[in-house]
Amino acid sequence: MASISSDNQHRHFENITGEHVTDDDKLLKLREATYRSNLTKLPKSIQDYIEEKAKICQPDAIHICDGSIEENRAFLQSLQKNGVIQKLEKLNNCWLALTDPKDVARVESRTFISTKNLLDTIPQPQHGFKEIDASLNLRNLKCSALGNWMSPEDLEYEFGRRFPGCMKGRTMYVVPYSMGPVGGPISKIGIELTDSLYVVCNMRIMTRMGIDVFEKIDDHGNFVKCLHSVGVPLPTERKIVNNWPCNPEMTMIAHLPEKNEVMSFGSGYGGNSLLGKKCFALRLGSIIAKREGWLAEHMLILGITNPQGVKKYIAAAFPSQCGKTNLAMLTPSVPGWKIECVGDDIAWMKFNERGELRAINPENGFFGVCPGTSEHTNPIALKVVQYNTIFTNVAHTADGKVYWEGLDENMVSHGEHLISWKGKDWTKESTEPAAHPNSRFCSPAEQCPIIDPNWESPEGVPISAIIFGGRRPAGVPLIYEAFNWEHGVFVGASIRSEATAAAEHKGKAIMHDPFAMRPFFGYNFGDYCKHWLSLNKDGRKMPRIYNVNWFRKSNNGQGSFLWPGFGENIRVLEWIFKRVDGNESIGQQTPFGYVPTADSLDINGLDLTQDQMKELLSIDKQFLKEEVIEIRKYFDEYVNDSTPAEIYKQIDLFNERVDKF
Repeated sequence: MASISSDNQHRHFENITGEHVTDDDKLLKLREATYRSNLTKLPKSIQDYIEEKAKICQPDAIHICDGSIEENRAFLQSLQKNGVIQKLEKLNNCWLALTDPKDVARVESRTFISTKNLLDTIPQPQHGFKEIDASLNLRNLKCSALGNWMSPEDLEYEFGRRFPGCMKGRTMYVVPYSMGPVGGPISKIGIELTDSLYVVCNMRIMTRMGIDVFEKIDDHGNFVKCLHSVGVPLPTERKIVNNWPCNPEMTMIAHLPEKNEVMSFGSGYGGNSLLGKKCFALRLGSIIAKREGWLAEHMLILGITNPQGVKKYIAAAFPSQCGKTNLAMLTPSVPGWKIECVGDDIAWMKFNERGELRAINPENGFFGVCPGTSEHTNPIALKVVQYNTIFTNVAHTADGKVYWEGLDENMVSHGEHLISWKGKDWTKESTEPAAHPNSRFCSPAEQCPIIDPNWESPEGVPISAIIFGGRRPAGVPLIYEAFNWEHGVFVGASIRSEATAAAEHKGKAIMHDPFAMRPFFGYNFGDYCKHWLSLNKDGRKMPRIYNVNWFRKSNNGQGSFLWPGFGENIRVLEWIFKRVDGNESIGQQTPFGYVPTADSLDINGLDLTQDQMKELLSIDKQFLKEEVIEIRKYFDEYVNDSTPAEIYKQIDLFNERVDKF
């Protein structure tokens, strides 16, 4: 990996000069006073929450985290001493964790929402719910393609099978954090109780974590309650692999919207244990947003400035591992254009009194996928991860460098001694990948060289356009614009994409992933569509909506990628920029929406023939017919009676356009 300067001072992270972390075990105990006197300094609502869960989980000690550099040093030192992480000597304050191979991704089949009313959470499928996998060790789940529901009574039973005594022999860490700038009008507060120091150190990167958060909480409990345990009380007879305690057989991630609460048991992996991320920011966040009239979305936010110095902000929703981080950190190939990153994964968006849709990135860091990240695909990300980063399940060298597929093939060809994520010697002849396909980096956002100057603006940035997209090898053009807001909601609701390694699904199946939120809906998808539709009100400046497909392949999906992607995606963003500016002449109407007219996309300098460009934008009537049938079938089967009338109207209009095409 290319080296970069570490001269930057970061207020929450260390200016590393290569010194070793000092051992300060005192910081791992309660400071000065007793547990009781520490608790009494906290708002009563937090005291009550901690005492309630501590009584159940029975930790040996309780540590209230302050988020300081000194505390973090001691935590990292403790993790290193216990063999959970190892220091990467060639990078500045960077660490590597290798998990139990059974704990490597989000576990959708074990993730559910618990509400009194089933239909608050998921629609009633036309042909009934899926059969429950008996190996889940969960009873009376209602499972569908749009989420899993459990009754409060059954949750209470499952909770009782897991959490009592689960923290024996361990410390309960109290993690106060803010999603969004502390005290901001769109921001929300959370408290996570966890028995995993790995989780604490990652939460410190991913959220605004610290004792100043306590000042924003009143005695009425205006915070989201998050409880996490690895599910392995001590002493244990379980075999602990890689010093990574987990309990895959009993893993469960539960959300209680009516109590603003999340419970996670048995997994230490980020998406299951960093509860501020998908659990709070998306699942509970979308419910809170519906209540309060805003949006919590699986979207990147970027600022784009044209050669004339005019700047706009765009939000974009893609399923996991479809290029959100790469687009958020894009290095434009076309001179004069500039991209700045506000966030790469989650957007909270709210209309202000002037009718502008304002967006914040509620996170404080990047939790990005490593494989495929390189100097070609995302040089900015490689600069971000050079310091203050926790890597998980990547390969490494004995002298402290990291490696993953796509990073630096010279490391392989020059015969460097590589150790895989499973701890085995690895060469290019090895049959297994060096890094897990879902291996991650966790890095502070403020280290990003192109971080937007307004990325921490409490009011957020004004969104001019929203982009949807997914991996579609065939049929879907490179870019098209929705006809209006209602049609745009339909476009988002109709996203389909190849499955990725971010969840436990295998293979290359084309899956429905509406709004790129399918794994993250906190409430009934039909109601979610209604909420989006309801936002279109007089006096509001509604963003234009687009769909992109970077992943179309030649030979009807069987060949190689047609579009070069990465830095060349600026050419598509340029077209969107011009459309938002009101240039109607560069779009032509098709059944999908408005696609670029001939020559309106700048492809100068690209190794792309006119025939390839034509194929990228081509639309096949037979494919369209099949698409209409598949979309209607999906809503009939899985959304059923919860489908808004406007969505069926859009399907009918789509069908009419196809017939006339």
